[in-house]
Amino acid sequence: MNEPLAERIRPKKLEDYISQQHLVGENGALTQHIKQGIIPSLILWGPPGIGKTTLANIIASESGRPFYTLSAINSGVKDIREIIEKAKNSGGLFTVKNPILFIDEIHRFSKSQQDSLLGAVEKGWITLIGATTENPSFEVIPALLSRCQVYILNAFDKHDLIALLNRAIAEDPFVSKKEIILKETDALLQLSGGDARKLLNIFELIVSAQSEPIEITNDLVIQKVQKNVVRYDKTGEQHYDIISAFIKSIRGSDPNAAVYWLARMIEGGEDVKFIARRLLILASEDIGNANPTALILANNTFQAVAVIGNPESRIILSQCVIYLANSAKSNASYQAIGNAQQLVRQTGDLSVPLHLRNAPTKLMKDLDYGKDYKYAHSYENNFAEQEFLPDEIKNTQLYAPGNNTRENSFREFLKKRWKDKYGY
Repeated sequence: MNEPLAERIRPKKLEDYISQQHLVGENGALTQHIKQGIIPSLILWGPPGIGKTTLANIIASESGRPFYTLSAINSGVKDIREIIEKAKNSGGLFTVKNPILFIDEIHRFSKSQQDSLLGAVEKGWITLIGATTENPSFEVIPALLSRCQVYILNAFDKHDLIALLNRAIAEDPFVSKKEIILKETDALLQLSGGDARKLLNIFELIVSAQSEPIEITNDLVIQKVQKNVVRYDKTGEQHYDIISAFIKSIRGSDPNAAVYWLARMIEGGEDVKFIARRLLILASEDIGNANPTALILANNTFQAVAVIGNPESRIILSQCVIYLANSAKSNASYQAIGNAQQLVRQTGDLSVPLHLRNAPTKLMKDLDYGKDYKYAHSYENNFAEQEFLPDEIKNTQLYAPGNNTRENSFREFLKKRWKDKYGY
């Protein structure tokens, strides 16, 4: 049987789809869209082998829409335009069930390729469903992203993956004929890295080569799978595990480990812009105002590797990684915005105090907008104590300076200005 197991047991209905209950459960967002017959253009974002293609097929099937599919790896603007023309000729805006265009790995499309989709999406000739393993905020152009809903697909947990194996054993025409005992699953789950497609491929490889009865054990799996996942897989679990180890090594001030994990990614062919982007985030999240130069260097690194490319980018990345690993650390800014957002969610849209409001018109001035505001530069040391928060949350401290040379100076500055107001 040439068709792989993952394809043979691919679910055809929403109720057969494993996991992602926030999207496909009874009250899930996609379930509601299908019930209402209104399918927006959307981006499905999640790790590989999570069922993005399957979900797109189910949406098209259950909503009764024509379904076109392209892969960003081997499709270009010409292919997009041909499908858009077919969609326009099928009725487009004036038919209730306009076609769905599914683009796998949409993050691989260039800006011009993504631009070619804008008109058709905006005019309703097609409903776009894009699938991506990368953050769409970085990889999908803003104009297209603004026209799409983004839905996040979570990684499969252990129970989801075991449920897939049991479904294969019970329902697949080939596998179900065999006597299979699923005794141990740890090795299968580890080797697949949460990728359902890889899991089923490994499982099929094992059961097709064994005489019955087949008892699935960890030793059997490791013995049969000769190519243990030792190389870097930039689309699989190792992609996430290694970048995690990389970031944690820098955060933990270990330049040796950080450069090792950097080398693993470079040797594995990771996108240097992806690495530089993560350094840019880390420079603010984990170093912040303990050393503001870190953000400048990380930003310059991102710009440099985007221009230079491989192989020389490795030198620039190494310099930046070593600098960040050796830098003082502070997550105070990261914590502060988290605290502030939580407070906003708890307290809602509190009114801006009158003295802080803008007063461009006479009416606003008559309503005391801006009244009693103290212009800091008119006072000694460019400071005048006044309240800048809404009354309901006044005196709330959201920022706590980190314990490092620079932020300790911030703390002393704030103590002098605010005395005991914020508890610095």
